[in-house]
Amino acid sequence: MRKKVKIIAEAGINHNGSVGIAKKLIDISAFSGCDYVKLQKRTPDICVPENQKSVLRDTPWGVMKYLDYKKKIEFGKEEYDELHSYANDKGIEIFASVWDKPSVDFMKRYGGPMKIGSALITNLDLCRYARDNTDQLIISTGMSTEQEVEECMEACNPDVIMHTNSSYPTAVEDIKLEYISWMRKRWGNCEVGYSGHEFGLSTTFASVALGATWVERHITIDRDMWGSDQRSSVEPVGLIKLVKGIRDIEKALGGYGPRHCNGSELLKRKSLRGK
Repeated sequence: MRKKVKIIAEAGINHNGSVGIAKKLIDISAFSGCDYVKLQKRTPDICVPENQKSVLRDTPWGVMKYLDYKKKIEFGKEEYDELHSYANDKGIEIFASVWDKPSVDFMKRYGGPMKIGSALITNLDLCRYARDNTDQLIISTGMSTEQEVEECMEACNPDVIMHTNSSYPTAVEDIKLEYISWMRKRWGNCEVGYSGHEFGLSTTFASVALGATWVERHITIDRDMWGSDQRSSVEPVGLIKLVKGIRDIEKALGGYGPRHCNGSELLKRKSLRGK
């Protein structure tokens, strides 16, 4: 029997540092029937490259240094406590992608899964550290060679490995969905998922038909909002369609093996064949 597909609504940093917006993203995720809503947790002083820290960027708060911008949109313990409580009241689990060891330590207090994003799966020390501090580790494979994926898998033995392409938005011809079939064969002891950054939903539906048991899509209140991830995110109506489509596909996928008649088809058979 196939496992129920776990659906992650990736709020990421689309909250733009606003707890109010983050709560709206939690509302959307819970209402649509997602299993998880995911944020991103990083320590900007560690994660922002030295050559970018002082670069000036246009932001909704005016021109500021990139490091200052990253700090402004980062949630601390007070915000995470509030959002975890809010998500719990809404009946949805919340977790985060972790970008550094202090972020692993920070998220450990809340339990639940942790994810290592594509940019960091070559940081094997971080991957091992996350593995040691969570019962459910997820990795994505974007921008990586097969050798890099192999090295990460050997280093941290994740519970879920997700196919993704790290371009935002991803051109359909660059998605290469059949890699999911490859991963299912190569990593049979690990659940395989798909994290999409493309426009539209059809390729995400196809990933489920190919055997993905975890699906992740970025979400937003409005794609016209400010932020680098907004344009390739799914809006509320799209998220509802995504979840319903996946659940319909799950119902439709049964039937592997010799063909037999069932349900309403038996009535049609009797009316046309007499038996």
